[in-house]
Amino acid sequence: MIFRYARHTNQLNKLTHFYTQVLSFEILGDFKDHDGYNGIFLGLPEALWHLEFTESDEGVNQQFDEDDILVFYPESPEHYEQLIQNIQTLNIPFHTPKNPYWQSNGKLIKDPDGYNIIISDFKIR
Repeated sequence: MIFRYARHTNQLNKLTHFYTQVLSFEILGDFKDHDGYNGIFLGLPEALWHLEFTESDEGVNQQFDEDDILVFYPESPEHYEQLIQNIQTLNIPFHTPKNPYWQSNGKLIKDPDGYNIIISDFKIR
């Protein structure tokens, strides 16, 4: 089974930059003006999942809370360190997760839409 997480946004370009520059995802595909929507697929070519972000003329009403999180597990300690370095180089602030587990086992950042992203500490993989 392949998994796709799809989310509508008003900031397609910012999200594309964030996920490609911070998390090193690749652009797997995109579309323009498909029934009024533009979109992009991001992820890793060999993975059985990807993220889809779409944008249209319709405003977005995002509703999420502190426990709504995308969690990413780096493949190696070096991969983890590279992701943390990307975050620091781009001056993206770290936040304190609500869940105590993630306070000890990951780093929380927010994407341009304010969604929570956890970079899991490699040791818990």
